[in-house]
Amino acid sequence: MKKRVVITGLGILACNGKGKEEFWQSLKEGKAGYGPVSLFDTEPFNVDQAGEIRDFDPKEYMGKKGLRLLDRSTKLLVSCAKMAVADSKFEITEENTDDIGVAVGTTMGSVKSIADFDEVTLKEGPRYTNPGLFPNTVINSPASQVSIWCNIKGFNVTISSGFTASLDALQYAYDFIQFDRTKLVFAGGVEEMCLQTYFGFHSLKFLSGSKEGEAFINCPFDKRRNGITFGEGAGLVAMEDYDHAMKRKADILAEVAAFGYSFDPFRINRYNPGGTGVKQAIKNALDQAGLGTTDIDYICANANSTQAADRIEVAAIKEVFGKQSRKIPVSSVKSMVGESFSVSGALSVGAGLGALSEGFIPPTVNYKEKDPECDLDFVPGESRTANLKYIMIINFGPNGSNACLILKKYNKKK
Repeated sequence: MKKRVVITGLGILACNGKGKEEFWQSLKEGKAGYGPVSLFDTEPFNVDQAGEIRDFDPKEYMGKKGLRLLDRSTKLLVSCAKMAVADSKFEITEENTDDIGVAVGTTMGSVKSIADFDEVTLKEGPRYTNPGLFPNTVINSPASQVSIWCNIKGFNVTISSGFTASLDALQYAYDFIQFDRTKLVFAGGVEEMCLQTYFGFHSLKFLSGSKEGEAFINCPFDKRRNGITFGEGAGLVAMEDYDHAMKRKADILAEVAAFGYSFDPFRINRYNPGGTGVKQAIKNALDQAGLGTTDIDYICANANSTQAADRIEVAAIKEVFGKQSRKIPVSSVKSMVGESFSVSGALSVGAGLGALSEGFIPPTVNYKEKDPECDLDFVPGESRTANLKYIMIINFGPNGSNACLILKKYNKKK
């Protein structure tokens, strides 16, 4: 028999909010968090704007000890873990620690650490490289540190599948609970802002303003859109077996209704213009949840302000939902936090939990000029008050991965 899986805690760090209350309030207010980059020199680039988490002090979440050798990705993720554990009100003990897991999606989380470690090795020689920095170069280091800092001894996995990695991590956690191999999983993702990844996206001309003669603008679905705003962030949710949550009288933020996934390889670093995988992921999620197109009250879109991705997503929604697509609010939180690669799905989940818990639909900010090919209700400018039951989160990238998650408002009467 299929288990009910619920979310009982959230830890989140985004460029427009630290912690769920601040993050949700920023979404309600339509507050964007991107601005000039301060973590590294952007003089060589055509654009200096990004969704950087400013004034982040890990000591607020992790204390003063043990931070010196940890990289930014690890500090962001462990800080979120501390928040998620506290928000779930779950006490981790030696008796229950084996029943707790960690599932993290990240793809570029160790890029800066690798670059820094190799730079010293190449310039000074391996004997002069601090061996204490080597663990940071391994991509599963942030997830492993979560278990170390929170005394979690159950399974620990890192998923590196690109743009959908954090939603993939949530589905991995969901499956483990379904198989009765764990009771609770802290699942999500992390990506840090660094010179190396920024340079990579700028070189590919994927960033808004990176092309000569184009100005920076972050405006998903808008006719003026010309590329992503690079962002960073971290987010972890406590996913839990429903009976386990009831037994400990946990506060439930939402219920996981279904996942949908489809891998649709087309060409490297290019979206499939037919949107085949996006459509299939949406259909798979609806089928798994046993829902129809009229049941979805809000779609938290992938839209990242690129011409191709936004157009493909709108076409996919219109094909799957038909006439109903005109009635469903569709908005992009990336208009406020930017495109944060592997953690974008986790940030959307955090936004979705806020929408269900607080009864609002986040807006698409900077939406001003209509694109004839993008003509749905994009909730422009300001959030809306709404009583939502089912929301859909869409996440995909130009690497072929397409993921979809449906969250359901928890009904305490049941």
